Amino acid sequence: MSSVVSAVIVDIVRTASGKGKPGGALSGVHPAELLATVLRALVERNSLDPALVDDVIAGCVGQYGDQALNIGRTALLAAGFPESVPGTTVDRQCGSSQQAAHFAAQGVIAGAYDVVIACGVESMSRVPMGSAVGVGDPQGPLAARFPSLPNQGIGAELVAARWKLDRETLDAYSARSHARAAAYAAKGGFDRDIVPVTLPDGTSHAVDETVRPSTTVAGLAALKPSFYSEEMAARYPEIGWVITPGNSSPLTDGASAALIMSEEKAAALGLTPRARFHTFAVAGSDPEIMLTGPIPATHKVLARSGLALADIDAYEVNEAFAPVPLAWAAEFDADENRLNPCGGAIALGHPLGGSGTRLLSTLLTHLEATGGRFGLQTMCEGGGMANATIIERL
Repeated sequence: MSSVVSAVIVDIVRTASGKGKPGGALSGVHPAELLATVLRALVERNSLDPALVDDVIAGCVGQYGDQALNIGRTALLAAGFPESVPGTTVDRQCGSSQQAAHFAAQGVIAGAYDVVIACGVESMSRVPMGSAVGVGDPQGPLAARFPSLPNQGIGAELVAARWKLDRETLDAYSARSHARAAAYAAKGGFDRDIVPVTLPDGTSHAVDETVRPSTTVAGLAALKPSFYSEEMAARYPEIGWVITPGNSSPLTDGASAALIMSEEKAAALGLTPRARFHTFAVAGSDPEIMLTGPIPATHKVLARSGLALADIDAYEVNEAFAPVPLAWAAEFDADENRLNPCGGAIALGHPLGGSGTRLLSTLLTHLEATGGRFGLQTMCEGGGMANATIIERL
């Protein structure tokens, strides 16, 4: 009778965030080089022969322009990995690299991999969000079932309306995200995870550019709604028009990567695992409101795990927009002290395909710093989906 194989996280790294616009700190760096930077760091930090890597699974949403033609493979070759190492690129929208981590860990558990890297990247300065949508008709036949799906901003407005989240509540949450991120950075909380990126001028970038320590509720209150239009106001009279740039995640450049292997392989290589994958889930949700997927995904992952939310020491719920974690917290009566305790994407940025493994790095580092055992990660995804992951610190 064969023993159960555990998939463990040996190490996890990320770049610091860069503003996802021309002139942002990372805008001069090709996205394949951003991803190559974290791939190189993983193998160097762990004295790992990259030839041992069975696969590199990369998340990327904008697979267009600089990010086209399988950036996972391009990046690993740019990182100097042997030609024998394969790579693939997956798209589950904002959860792409979280899904990459699921695929990687599931491959280990199934016996298909011994050593695998899950990673993700997005350069929103070089490949603006929606770049590929201008080519062809990607939703095509879907229109017969859903004739007029709104954008994610309208979805965020609908979440705020249905959970009765007013502007002041959203702005207060957003200011807290910046305060928590700034405080955690100030005490060196992110130092273990962040690897510097060499810029074209020879300097390096290693501090999150999107965190604004001076953010206040009063300052956020001055911002105008981002998604109001007469057409949408007529279509959705229940919307209060409370979503602004201040309570949304900023456009961001960044990359992240996790070294995943079997517990037995880690022992054979003399490596000490930091965490074990405990439970996985993925769920679909209403594609019109789009952003509520973390709720059914969390119900699903908790049911599969045999754990209650009270057993979870920290939860990372991606802050695509402030209503997303707040609606999730209301649904589960969650302890807000455990919710995004190091700040979230409103402060740290949301580089789409790179966000899943970034959240995983923040979650794991926090568990290690506080002695927590279990962590839960979930994030909303375009088209109405969500991944949920439970890890156990070792």
